[in-house]
Amino acid sequence: MSWALAATLLLGLALAAGFAWWERSHPPSRLLALVATLAALAALGRVAFAPLPNVKPTTDIVLFAGFALGAAPGFMVGAIAALASNLFFGQGPWTPWQMAAWGAVGLFGAVLAVLWRGRTPGRVPLALACGVAGYGFGTVMNVSLWVTYGGDHTLAKLLAYQGTSLPFDLAHVAGNVLFCLAFGPALIAALARFRARLDVRWIPVAAGLAGTLVVVGATPSPDAQAAGTAKPVSYLRGAQNADGGFGGAPGQSSSGLYTGWTALGLAAAGHNPADVKRGGTSVLGYLEAHVKDVSDLGELERTILVLTASGQSPRTFGGRDLVAEVLRKQAPGGAFAARVNTTAFAVLALRAAGRPATARPVRRAVAWIAGQANPDGGYNFAGKGGPSGVDDTGAAVQALVAGGRRGTRVVQRAVRFILRRQQPDGGFPLATGGASNAQSTAWAMQALIAAGRKVADVRRGGSRSPDAYLRSLTGADGAVRYSRTSKQTPVWVTGQALTALAGKPFPLARVARAAHAARPTAARPAPTARPAPRSTAAPTPAPTTAPESRRSAISDAELEAAARRAGTAAGLLTPLVL
Repeated sequence: MSWALAATLLLGLALAAGFAWWERSHPPSRLLALVATLAALAALGRVAFAPLPNVKPTTDIVLFAGFALGAAPGFMVGAIAALASNLFFGQGPWTPWQMAAWGAVGLFGAVLAVLWRGRTPGRVPLALACGVAGYGFGTVMNVSLWVTYGGDHTLAKLLAYQGTSLPFDLAHVAGNVLFCLAFGPALIAALARFRARLDVRWIPVAAGLAGTLVVVGATPSPDAQAAGTAKPVSYLRGAQNADGGFGGAPGQSSSGLYTGWTALGLAAAGHNPADVKRGGTSVLGYLEAHVKDVSDLGELERTILVLTASGQSPRTFGGRDLVAEVLRKQAPGGAFAARVNTTAFAVLALRAAGRPATARPVRRAVAWIAGQANPDGGYNFAGKGGPSGVDDTGAAVQALVAGGRRGTRVVQRAVRFILRRQQPDGGFPLATGGASNAQSTAWAMQALIAAGRKVADVRRGGSRSPDAYLRSLTGADGAVRYSRTSKQTPVWVTGQALTALAGKPFPLARVARAAHAARPTAARPAPTARPAPRSTAAPTPAPTTAPESRRSAISDAELEAAARRAGTAAGLLTPLVL
């Protein structure tokens, strides 16, 4: 067997393993669109700078993708960029080498993110890393020439290839450094913001859920809660569509995400989703009509919790045993889909469906979550090592409390992480240093309530309380703004805020039906778990807050639509891979 053939086979196996790794991760459509867009950008950057020998931004873009999005997305951006750009430059035996080399650059970016603990490095260190990546890419391509055309394959011949290509490799290094100095930190920050917005959308898909376990905390009085929830309830009920579901805003088409999230907000405020109707069709009617389409783990978890909050059995809904389907997705180590958020929501769903905290699937999942805490006490949606966020930490705290770990050190550290992120306006940001928003504040409130903290007393440096911040975002019509500068997806945001304003962490207790409503006879009511005890821990003092930064007012729906359009366009360049 020749050297060239052996190398091609090895590269093919390596690339196949990388593609299988990406495929088995089941990337959501929004991440797929972002990867396709970045791959197209990297490929077009190579084409645009073709007149300048070996000077191109491709390597930088691939490294930034790995740094901001992770190893598998970074690998895919590099491999696809090589394949797509060679549609212009020409395919040949060099193509798999370029795909593997740029894919390795994406992996290198992910390694840098771990070494820098998810923090964006300074402009100069990042530029040096890009220079190293460029020289490494050149070395791999020199080896490819030596393997494919080297003849005797001696060390002297390899050194000759390396020496004669040195000017081109140095040009690549210089270009990478200059490109990084020009736009590196800005591009990483943009990708981090998109990733954070992507993470938030994962949370409500899986965490916008309700159950039967009552976790009792120090909350405002019922009268105060009713006063703070009346207008949002009226707004949400007025936004219901004729099919029984909800869209992201009044008049938009219904979706399972927004319907489930709104149902949970209404359930937290005391309105059984089975009683929330428009045109004779209830929220449960909408869910039953679409249950056949529920396949994603987050959708299964959310549906279970909505059903148990409504008093319906998730084991017989639409002819499916949703609880069994969730249990089949648990990995041997206890995680669900290898992510903190989906594992947290699985715990909430299983507890809501009547599984005790001592049940083996619950214990294993809770133990896995506890082991994913970062050194700062917070959590990242994907697991240990990624930057901690308020939303992900809030979901993890609720799952840990539901799993019987209230009062433990891991919960106390997570609560301290949340408290330290409170802003001068009383709200909480999505990421450290960002501006406050309603959804992150709601997640923080629910976690604090689950842990036994009195939200009205959470005031940092003379700030208002988190619930006061949420009420300040509530308009005259009852809709809750996402932030001071954005009204994005008002139905979703209001549903999230309503759950927190009602003082209810997840999972929720089963909600009584309205007196005039006929109770269903076909479905078996879900069991109700015993409330957790109140905490007697004193509030932890909060240190000085981080400065605010501006956030984009573009809505998630608009951002998703733009990403989909960009991904579709990029897909025209990469049909064989995508």
